[in-house]
Amino acid sequence: MKRLILIRHAKSSWETALNDKDRPLANRGVQDAHLMAEKTQKLLPESYIIWSSTAKRALETARIFAQHLGYPEDLIVKKEGLYTFDENQLEREIKSCDNSYDNLIVFGHNSAVTDFVNSFGNTYLENVCTCGFVSFVFEQDQWDAIRNGKIQKIIFPKDFKSKPLDLE
Repeated sequence: MKRLILIRHAKSSWETALNDKDRPLANRGVQDAHLMAEKTQKLLPESYIIWSSTAKRALETARIFAQHLGYPEDLIVKKEGLYTFDENQLEREIKSCDNSYDNLIVFGHNSAVTDFVNSFGNTYLENVCTCGFVSFVFEQDQWDAIRNGKIQKIIFPKDFKSKPLDLE
């Protein structure tokens, strides 16, 4: 069995004219990343590997989660191939994970994240919002064979802002 958690990077800043890859998190993005990292950590498996897109906003989101989880930031695997908006590229990257890891957390981008969720999950989502968290379980034992995953949790920052969400 393989477990995958997809997290879309938090809200990025458009305040300055930067190359897309260099855009940092907005203040709201930083706040949402801290909120989501704090609220979702009890949903994570005991052991996992973290991969992130090389885009600044994704790496910043991954680092905030790592801080909350006590996960060494230098162990975050930065993958150029995760800087994609294409579901097929995201799928190739995930399916390349070494099978010695049963649990993978990926920080990436839309529309790849939403499209992957809708192709591999059992629940349709119109959009995975910024800092959205989607947890899957796959019955397969090999990453390159994953298909027809079961979504365990879908959590967005607004879930904690409008009303308290019980994660028990």
